[in-house]
Amino acid sequence: MKLHDLRPNEGKKKKRKRVGRGISAGQGKTAGRGTKGQGARSGGGKGIYFEGGQLPLARRLPYKRGFTNINKVYYKPVNLKSLAEFDFDGVEVTPEIISAIGLIKKPTDPVVILGDGDLNVALTVKAHRFSATAKEKIEAAGGTIEVLPLA
Repeated sequence: MKLHDLRPNEGKKKKRKRVGRGISAGQGKTAGRGTKGQGARSGGGKGIYFEGGQLPLARRLPYKRGFTNINKVYYKPVNLKSLAEFDFDGVEVTPEIISAIGLIKKPTDPVVILGDGDLNVALTVKAHRFSATAKEKIEAAGGTIEVLPLA
């Protein structure tokens, strides 16, 4: 088999319908648009919202209350009990390291450190947000925290 022998499967390629190209082409004269009326004109037809003058479905349904804040930041939570596996002092815990051990998926995600669990090693923890209890427990264990800016 050579490159020039390659062909798509039978029936895979369908010829484009060329409308308005004469009577012998099968779609001449009105080009499948019927005769006269809104659908026959260019740009004709109603929008998908229009229901013949009836109140459209989108307006008949009860309104969804409130709004969705497009600037909301979704933090990836990490508990202190997960950080307890760093078993020697002075380790710097960053989102990249948290991602590498599989606690979060992407190192670019904003991370919040929560206070569930106990910590008995002095760690330097860098994250985008800390809960009050997490902050207390890290500092009580002799560690330090550093708040990273949101990118």
